[in-house]
Amino acid sequence: MTPCPVIIDCDPGIDDAIALLAAFQAPELSIEAITVVSGNRPLEITARNALQITELAKRRIPVYAGCWQPLVRDALRGRFHGEQGLGGCRLPVPRVTVAAQHAVDFLIQRLRVAGEQQRPVTLCCLGPLTNIATALRLAPDIVSGIHRLVLMGGAYRDNGNTSLYAEFNMLADPHAADIVFRQEIPLTVLPLDVTHQVILTPLLVDELTLVAGTIAPQLKELMASWDRNDPQRYGSRGGPLHDPLVIAWLLRPEYFSSEKARVFIELDSLESLGRTTADWYGKSQQPQNVDVVTGVEPAKVFTLFCQLFSRYQEAEL
Repeated sequence: MTPCPVIIDCDPGIDDAIALLAAFQAPELSIEAITVVSGNRPLEITARNALQITELAKRRIPVYAGCWQPLVRDALRGRFHGEQGLGGCRLPVPRVTVAAQHAVDFLIQRLRVAGEQQRPVTLCCLGPLTNIATALRLAPDIVSGIHRLVLMGGAYRDNGNTSLYAEFNMLADPHAADIVFRQEIPLTVLPLDVTHQVILTPLLVDELTLVAGTIAPQLKELMASWDRNDPQRYGSRGGPLHDPLVIAWLLRPEYFSSEKARVFIELDSLESLGRTTADWYGKSQQPQNVDVVTGVEPAKVFTLFCQLFSRYQEAEL
């Protein structure tokens, strides 16, 4: 099996951290780089967090710092990640620093090579799409180097989680999202509609940390900070597995179901800014451009994460 070449663009973030730690243990993925963006926290914090997460896992994956603010709007910060972005979790001091090259320059360079060699790369996007949109505006030819863009973002039949209509990643940089969704790139989107189907309850946290070996203390702290304690909305205590579901989809797409649609990003209405609207039935007379993930088998996904994190037990960290 030849691993899938992947670049992970993220804004760590608790759920980004869980996603990265899971991805590191997937032999199906060849993670070439982590590019970070302003989002859940300011860029200097998201970059440091990415370095700390790779240090915890003893991975030598380069981290590139990207855009420090959204394209147009003022910066928006996540509400559930704490001042330093990782809740109360303490991670090791990184022994390396961010790469000298800007994340956007790296993306352009790497994706051009991928296109020339006809070996396209999968982009795994866990945060606002500022880095990706900027790269596409500066170098539209890089689309030939993108195999597929898989992202967490949006809300379609569900309500938003940051405004009445908008999910955080879309609202944090709606203009970047609009640029990305207008490209002729294969797009798979995991919105709140599906991430809210996989809730990390306290019981599941206990089961997951029981198998997580050397990173169990940090993983438990991350997931404890993620507990929304809102049974009225989620049906139980715990928190939805937003970003980690992107990794699960990359590894086991057969655990998910999806529907094709044309997706539009609202930019003109302040009340609805960042809203994602799906044209499921061709009313816009525009071609469908997104695979919107709408269903998931939660038990199978949880078993997958147990398998991934159990490899920290086996590894010599």
